[in-house]
Amino acid sequence: MSRRGGPAEVNAGSMADIAFLLLIFFLVTTTIETDAGLDRMLPPIEPPTEEPPVIKEKNIFTVNINRNGQLLVEDELTDIKGLREKAKAFLDNGGAPSGSPEYCSYCKGKRLSESSDNPAKAIISLKNDRETKYGTYITVQNELVGAYNDLRNREAQRLFKRDFTDMESEYLNPETEASRKEDLKEKVKRIQDLFPQKLSEAETGSSN
Repeated sequence: MSRRGGPAEVNAGSMADIAFLLLIFFLVTTTIETDAGLDRMLPPIEPPTEEPPVIKEKNIFTVNINRNGQLLVEDELTDIKGLREKAKAFLDNGGAPSGSPEYCSYCKGKRLSESSDNPAKAIISLKNDRETKYGTYITVQNELVGAYNDLRNREAQRLFKRDFTDMESEYLNPETEASRKEDLKEKVKRIQDLFPQKLSEAETGSSN
């Protein structure tokens, strides 16, 4: 009479190899999404030794966002759809008198004496409430940056027959040839100097 053997053993010698191969497969094939973030220049660690320049109140365009997502632009309740046009009117105002060093020859605004003197002096000040929704904050940021890009596109078309945003995108593309980058660098900087992006974010507060 034959003896019955014990329970059959499973050969697990290759399980570690299979698990390792699966791990490599998922590492190679899985893509991780990354947030682009906002392009902003952070202030230096060391405080500046020089006295800050005096800024005229008329050269500051104030935008406040309350906890409910409402916009107060220059002390007026404004819909998000009208923000970009108001910002463009401020940046393109060119209120400095003709013949003065601050006169803007390319500005096409109303040249109101109570608004910004020129694009180089114009500053947009953005302040949001601590309870402001992130989506609202990003939407407002996009509209303000869009105001700069619209005006830059206008001047780029006038000078180079091409949109600024297209030139900047090509310039920042790592696949663009070095010689082409050098040519684009000068053009991009020239347009940026005409409408420098001066977007200041005031300290976050709480609305009552």
